Formats: sequence, C-alpha cells, structure tokens
Amino acid sequence: MKPTRLPVLAITLIVAAVLTWAVVSFLYTSLPLLPWTMLPSLLLLALGELYTATVTRARIQRRPGTKPIDPLVAARLAALAKASAHGAAALAGIFAGVAIYLASSLDKPTPRRDFFVSGGTALAAVALIVAALVLEHACRVPKGPEDEDERSSTSRI
Repeated sequence: MKPTRLPVLAITLIVAAVLTWAVVSFLYTSLPLLPWTMLPSLLLLALGELYTATVTRARIQRRPGTKPIDPLVAARLAALAKASAHGAAALAGIFAGVAIYLASSLDKPTPRRDFFVSGGTALAAVALIVAALVLEHACRVPKGPEDEDERSSTSRI
C-alpha cells in the first residue's frame, strides 16, 4: 500500500465542494436543517485516531512497557487511516460546498445556522484528515541499520 498523497486528498475535497455547491444552489430550499451531530462525531473519530497513532507508534518502536504490534494489525490500522483520510476529504468538501453557498445568506437565521454547522463540520473533517495522516505515518516501519547500509551502497553506484 502506498502512502496517502496530499494532492489526491485536495482534489477530492475541491471536487466534492464544487459538486455540492452546484447541487445545493438548486435544492437548498427543499433540504432539511443540517444536523449538528456530525461535528462532534468527526472530532471524536479524530481524537480516537490520534490516540491510536501514539499507542501504535510506541508499539512499533518497541518502547519499554509496550507489547510489539502484530504486523497485520499495523497494516489494518494503515488501511483504516487511508480510508479515513479519503472519506474525511469527501465530507470536508461536501460541507465546505454548503458553507460556501450559504456565505451570502448570513442575514437570515436558518441559512446562518446551517452555515455554522456546515463550516464547523468541514473543519472537523479536516481535523480527521490530519489525524488519519498521523496514524498512517505512525504505522510505518522504522528504518533499521540494514536500510541505511543499502541506501549508502546504492548511492555510490
């Protein structure tokens, strides 16, 4: 599995924002109020992934008092991190698109409420992206002395 690339996440976020803005501009009046519950849910997921990243990194580095991590568990956590980053990028784009559309209607109470909910949720999704990238980085195998020997021998060629 290759590491998550930031340009792919950025493109996902931008495309989702543009498509959502286009759809919401036609359908906003028929949509229900945006639920505020996704904001704390995304923040809790981000906190959980950050905690998992710290524990996983300690186990991979075999710090004293920790059990070594099973390689399959580390691979599953890396897959979870990658999926979380891509899903959160799509959610951030969706809610950013709604917030961008509503930015011009802040004088009315319902659009103003939806603007703050969608803007906060987009920021929470960005926090989840960051946490997922930290978890993915924590799942990397540390370079050993044999890796340094291989790199120095190939650079001389």
